[in-house]
Amino acid sequence: MSLAEAQNLMTETTSEVEIGLNQILRLLPHRPPMLMVERLTNVVAGERAVGIKTISKDDWYFQGHFPTKPVMPGVMIIEALAQTAAALAMHSLDLYDQEKLVYFMGIDEARFRKMVLPGDVLHLEVAKTQRRGPVWRFKGVAKVNGEVVAEAIKTAMIADN
Repeated sequence: MSLAEAQNLMTETTSEVEIGLNQILRLLPHRPPMLMVERLTNVVAGERAVGIKTISKDDWYFQGHFPTKPVMPGVMIIEALAQTAAALAMHSLDLYDQEKLVYFMGIDEARFRKMVLPGDVLHLEVAKTQRRGPVWRFKGVAKVNGEVVAEAIKTAMIADN
């Protein structure tokens, strides 16, 4: 193989793809209202992705958190990061339409920096930091308009349903 062929192969294997809602539904068992990611961009299988979630004033959790000042609960931001990471892991292993689940095992170093409000668009950046068999570890950073609103390190395991 020539150097040019090797470089083309490397570019092909690290090229970014987008995963739409229909594909996410084939990867994750989550369904509305618990589905917290609409699409993934900048996906590099086995490495990283950016999930997108548009925050609507009609999202179910705003009914009680808080009725007079709607703020997205931090735990829901972490869930959105986790679903983005889970979809990336499942996509990376080509586990479309499989009877698999991704279970949380741990959340470390969770920090919340700014409020997320109706009308915001969350950009959920996840990057794999480690993988051992079915166990994956991800660093996640949630941003709105380029500003960090939350971050955490998550550990999860892919298992049979």
